[in-house]
Amino acid sequence: MEAKWLTWAKEIQAIAQTGLTYAKDVYDIERYQALRELSVDILANYTFESKEKIRLAFAEDEGYCTPKVDIRGVIFQDGKILLVREKLDGNWALPGGWGDIGLSPKEVAVKEIAEESGYQAEAVRLLAVLDKKFHNHPPEPYHVYKFFILCRITGGEASEGVETNGVGFFGEDELPELSQERNTEKQIKMLFEFLKNPQKPVILD
Repeated sequence: MEAKWLTWAKEIQAIAQTGLTYAKDVYDIERYQALRELSVDILANYTFESKEKIRLAFAEDEGYCTPKVDIRGVIFQDGKILLVREKLDGNWALPGGWGDIGLSPKEVAVKEIAEESGYQAEAVRLLAVLDKKFHNHPPEPYHVYKFFILCRITGGEASEGVETNGVGFFGEDELPELSQERNTEKQIKMLFEFLKNPQKPVILD
């Protein structure tokens, strides 16, 4: 479960951001700005990131505050799952990333697979929608929903991408070091349940 301090910081930020969107009174605006600064202080204290970096990544959004969406493409081949090695941390993850404006979740999954692994694919079905706060990911400022979409290869070949420098298929019992920010071992093993039971219903947090 997510640390309480992180939950509080994100909730304070959400209240502040939404308040700043709709507030008209100058005093209310000052109060919401103070709340936003408090959320930045909490994150800076617990994560040791600079306040400037946190403001840029976390406390500069405008409009009604909503969760971010992370979309992952899931491909099985010969009983193994497709993973790519992230240049950022040198560890392995399902191809994927943030949802893009103008693209559906299926389109994002297919795009990310092509960009990060070199394979052309088509989306088949939704496997799971998870709330990151219920899983053992490293702390981060965003509230994130994770979509896992089953896809099948239609063409292409393994190749590195702008953000990746490795592509491979791995069995359930031979997983490499995983990029915990992107996917956990428990989540990968959860996906293998769909390989064993294709009729398994969608998992929803």
